[in-house]
Amino acid sequence: MRLIKIRRTTRLEKRYTSKMGRLHTNVTYIKKTLLHIIPLQTLHKYRETYYGKIKDCEECVLAK
Repeated sequence: MRLIKIRRTTRLEKRYTSKMGRLHTNVTYIKKTLLHIIPLQTLHKYRETYYGKIKDCEECVLAK
């Protein structure tokens, strides 16, 4: 039995970009977890655009 696993979860978030303004998008998180319950580290997070392109979440900031 493995103690450390990799999980991929998707959730809807509010984002803000300077070109489009407010944006509701699905953000996918890839996390390293202990016993499939306790999150240890976020390895990567990305979002998919309306046109199907994959973008890193460092390009946009959270909406306030």
